[in-house]
Amino acid sequence: MADRFRLLNGLSDLPAAHWDALAGSQACLSHAYLHALEATGCVGGRSGWLPRHATLWRDGTLVAAMPLYEKQHSYGEYVFDWAWAEAYARHGLAYYPKWLAAVPFTPIPGARLLGHSGADRKALLAAVLDTVADSGLSSFHLLFPADEEAPWLAEAGLMLRHGVQFHWRNAGYRDFEDFLAQLNHDKRKKIRQERRRAAAHGLSLRWLDGHGASAADWAFFHRCYSLTYALHRSTPYLTPAFFPALAAALPGGVRLLVAERQGEPVAAAFFLCDREALYGRYWGATEALPFLHFELCYYQAIDYCIAQGLSRFEGGAQGEHKLSRGLEPVPTCSAHWIADPRFRDAVDDFLARERKGVRFYLDELAERSPFRSGP
Repeated sequence: MADRFRLLNGLSDLPAAHWDALAGSQACLSHAYLHALEATGCVGGRSGWLPRHATLWRDGTLVAAMPLYEKQHSYGEYVFDWAWAEAYARHGLAYYPKWLAAVPFTPIPGARLLGHSGADRKALLAAVLDTVADSGLSSFHLLFPADEEAPWLAEAGLMLRHGVQFHWRNAGYRDFEDFLAQLNHDKRKKIRQERRRAAAHGLSLRWLDGHGASAADWAFFHRCYSLTYALHRSTPYLTPAFFPALAAALPGGVRLLVAERQGEPVAAAFFLCDREALYGRYWGATEALPFLHFELCYYQAIDYCIAQGLSRFEGGAQGEHKLSRGLEPVPTCSAHWIADPRFRDAVDDFLARERKGVRFYLDELAERSPFRSGP
């Protein structure tokens, strides 16, 4: 029987086992994560994220899939194309809506072409690109693919864009002090000073997963999360219902670190977790406490990875300050297709120059390694 390509307007009618059989173990790619975003109003409705998940079926069996959205804006993506949209607008053209293959609000690299077979994944990509080309929309963007997918995307005619994140790698450290011993003297001294300053606040810390966190814990965290966005004069993307819904659907895939003073919470950090890694996502505090952000979001995360035997901690998008705290630069990628050949040529030229700049930046960061003898 011939393969059948379908776009789904959400995951509510697709059994989780069908999607998860292709998605692997990464929490943010799971049916639970993507469906929780839909069910709690973070995407869909008037959010500007219209689910249009791409699926490939054979004999009634789902053999490949892609998290895909029709976007009315460029918020929540972490790969910035605002200048491209402005260029379209200056020429009286519509950049939005556009197609976006990504995990909403989540700059975690990983598979975007889900499936067991490379042939099926490539067939899905070809079907998506045919649909995109026939849609009349301005563009298609695929963010933070797995390393093995980048050559497939380039072969399919997409333009590659490079970026940089900062990840911590576990070199088999016995404990946090063993990790510190690998840093140069100045960085080691700075981290110890920051941890002492954070400890001086006299807070107790609790690590929780989806089984242990209560409704009150999640309500407090959303308050912290919202305060962080307010400090940056921005609006939070995730609704109060999202975090408890995700915890209920994926209890082993979430971690919440709560800082308390005499039993009263004052700050919290939220992470995703799988068998390989811990992923830093959000944090917030109800009062300004110097160095607490570094303690909760970096040092405690590294300590947790060492204790749990996780291979890495991904610190999220951007943040050169993470380098001096033991996180190392890691190149990232995105892929782009522009319908209008005039703009496609201009973007291609821009990306070639940008890639050269990213290479120079990575070389510069390597020279500033915090490790005693290089990473």
